[in-house]
Amino acid sequence: MKLYYSPGACSLATHIVLMDAGMAFTPIAAPTKTHLLPDGSDYYAINPLGYVPLLELDDGTRLTEGPAIMQYIADQVPDKHLAPPNATVARAQLQGWMNFIGTELHKNFAPLFNAATPADYKPLVIDRLMSRLKWVDAQLAGKTYLMGEAYSVADPYLFTVTNWAAYVKLDISGFANLAAFRANMAQRPAVQAAMRAEGLMK
Repeated sequence: MKLYYSPGACSLATHIVLMDAGMAFTPIAAPTKTHLLPDGSDYYAINPLGYVPLLELDDGTRLTEGPAIMQYIADQVPDKHLAPPNATVARAQLQGWMNFIGTELHKNFAPLFNAATPADYKPLVIDRLMSRLKWVDAQLAGKTYLMGEAYSVADPYLFTVTNWAAYVKLDISGFANLAAFRANMAQRPAVQAAMRAEGLMK
């Protein structure tokens, strides 16, 4: 398999999940700023949208959209318990978290990275993000992970997205439960391995 990623982007979550899964794959950097692959070719030839992550399976099938890819990976290694079984309430709850992170957090960070975003719009985005993060913080009370004590693919997604707060100078230190979650995640071997592979830590 091949994982096309951009360092520190949402593809980091998929990178972490692949490390958790212990599956063999080749990481290929596809920086979102240049879209140039290491061999000099254009990433748009692989994915016309230019987005990461993209997971190319051994048979050439290409999967896009992080939440879908992460659940696919989890289902390939059921013994790793990276996602609850399909057709269970717990799986629906996991999908709820994946959708929430994608639409309420991931999407709302995007304008803060865009230099073209009007200055008077950014405070509205920040207010929305902070209110959603406050809710997430409350949901983490008394829990190690989003699903309780059971680690799942939703956790690296939340970890990755909240990493962006530092890049856009958004202070989230007041969310104690989220801070504890992030500190715990940062100690996981798969997280550290993926971040080292992307040059995000030594």
